[in-house]
Amino acid sequence: MAQKQALLAVHQALEKSFKAIEKQQSLWDSTLLECTHLLSSSSNLAEQLRACNKVDLKTTPFREFPDLKHRLKYKLTQAMEINLEKLEEKMNVLQRVRDTTGNQVATCFQMYELHADTIGLTSVLERSSLYPSVADMLEWLQDIERFYQSQYLGRKTLLQNINCDNLQNIQALPQSWNRVSEQMDQDLIQDTLLKVAFFLESRQGS
Repeated sequence: MAQKQALLAVHQALEKSFKAIEKQQSLWDSTLLECTHLLSSSSNLAEQLRACNKVDLKTTPFREFPDLKHRLKYKLTQAMEINLEKLEEKMNVLQRVRDTTGNQVATCFQMYELHADTIGLTSVLERSSLYPSVADMLEWLQDIERFYQSQYLGRKTLLQNINCDNLQNIQALPQSWNRVSEQMDQDLIQDTLLKVAFFLESRQGS
């Protein structure tokens, strides 16, 4: 009876963790999509600003407006700064996803460690065609935690080295951002949630 209750407690903790990750992943995906739009916009603004810096309006019909170039550069720079500020706000959201997931995973492992001796190694490793083992699910949680940690830090480091004085780097931001994504399997979390889908479904009402 004690083993059954201990296993139930760990299953409940796993269920809570994966359901929390479902919500966090939805927030992560929507935030990354918003970042993509901001990165594309910033890249276009940087391209326009670089072109503006190169052009000599004195040789064009616009020479009659001596402050035009200054005003245009100011407008483009302001728009780019606003975008970079918004990106920082989005990074705060990604950080919350990382932290929330990390805390949830830590709580789940604490529950497992509390009951590990009672459950026993055999039960922890036991799996079926429908149910992953406890060991599998704990390992997947660690993989997800590492994913968020690595992806957040990669993107954070990238943006920390960006400022309006380096237009070339801003123009290349979308490509640099994609390279961070390519460092890890972006389907990892969704694939993992599919692996535990039946487990979560069977837990409903438990």
